[in-house]
Amino acid sequence: MKIGLRILLGYFLIVGLAAWFLLAVFVQQVKPGVRLTQEDALIDTANLLAMLVVDDVKTGKVDGSVLLGRIASMRQRTIDAKIGGFSKQGINDRIYITDARGIVIFDSSGLDVGRDYSRWNDVLLTLRGHYGARSTRSNENDEDSTVMHVAAPIKDGDKIIGVLTIAKPNATVQPFVERSQKVILHRGALLLALSLLIGGVFAWWLSHSLRKLMLYIADVEAGRKAPLPALGNNEIGTLGRALEAMRNKLEGKEYVEELMHTLAHELKSPIAAIQGSAELMQEDMPAEQRQHFLANILNQNARQKQLIDKLLALIRVEKQQHLGAPSRIGLRELIGQVENDCATRLAARRLRIDTDIADLHLDGDFLLLRQAFGNLLDNAIDFSPDGGQIRLQAHAHGELAVVTISDAGTGIPDYARERLFERFYSLPRPDGARSTGLGLPFVREVVALHRGTVAVANGSAGGAVAVVELPLL
Repeated sequence: MKIGLRILLGYFLIVGLAAWFLLAVFVQQVKPGVRLTQEDALIDTANLLAMLVVDDVKTGKVDGSVLLGRIASMRQRTIDAKIGGFSKQGINDRIYITDARGIVIFDSSGLDVGRDYSRWNDVLLTLRGHYGARSTRSNENDEDSTVMHVAAPIKDGDKIIGVLTIAKPNATVQPFVERSQKVILHRGALLLALSLLIGGVFAWWLSHSLRKLMLYIADVEAGRKAPLPALGNNEIGTLGRALEAMRNKLEGKEYVEELMHTLAHELKSPIAAIQGSAELMQEDMPAEQRQHFLANILNQNARQKQLIDKLLALIRVEKQQHLGAPSRIGLRELIGQVENDCATRLAARRLRIDTDIADLHLDGDFLLLRQAFGNLLDNAIDFSPDGGQIRLQAHAHGELAVVTISDAGTGIPDYARERLFERFYSLPRPDGARSTGLGLPFVREVVALHRGTVAVANGSAGGAVAVVELPLL
């Protein structure tokens, strides 16, 4: 499982559990919270009414009480009220009064006058001087039929002479409870979805940054050119820059060691030739022979200079991880310039060039590509027979520009096919001369900088074919 998915799942698990717990608590607390608020209001009302009916209960004139008569008729009162979007049409409270023995002496519903309520908690506890309240089902088979009963003592001085109870169905506040629960669940789901979205974006960002870093590491491990991607000024960016610095130090050390070893090996021959010629020139010899050894010294010195110049050019492109400021390049213009650069050599060898260049454009470094294609054309010239023909073609293949340079030489021996791009490796030319062995490695590095590929193989009709593929604009 990828790290981005792990982070997302872990984040979602934590947020989901926290959201579930909070939602469960909120939803569960809505109903008791509303009912406690209702109970608080009923307590105030019950105590107020208990104080108002003290004289009627004390004198036993409950039946003729004007106040209680009006209370009894309150159910007939019509109400047209909108409370929080819900319509209230009437009063559904019930008020009853018991005497000091718990016998009902007044009931606003007119149902239970004379009944013994002394065992109900609201009456029992209140007569004992405690707070009395209960919630009882009006229908034993319906859990939604509960009615809240809140009692207040009717006192004559410090003596409790009766109990006044207000009963209110819990169903009257159930719509408010359900609506509050729905709002909480809806907002909670929205919050959870938003949290998941934020977590997904964060996980994507982290996974994307890590993926860029891993691709960079894979390129470095494979020895490919790879600039450090933009990772931002964060911990991942710091890690990437540290890896880049470590890479530069390690590659630099290995590169210098390898370079010094190969350079020393390649310079042995010209140095030995120069030293031998110089020692022989110290002796008396004919002028013609002395001129021969002097020419040998100059030739070997020129070889060393050419080797060092080409090696320095190769070092620059090998250490370069990306193009600094690429520009738009027309392939016809580029190949035309390469032909002009080699015009003298072509004329000296009486070689003809058959060109077929499509009108293609790409981004890149003109000078580097000019030198790279020039190296490939130089090789084709070196291995072509005098008076032969070189074919130079360029066409589009999908999103790539494919450039081929073919000669009519003897082709590539089997033993050399896997070593053509090795540094300092070269094949003898038809005239017996050897190159520095740095031309094709330079081409490979330049093409890699342009995110392309290069290959050299034998052509189907003989000779060698160099194929370069570069991305088009």
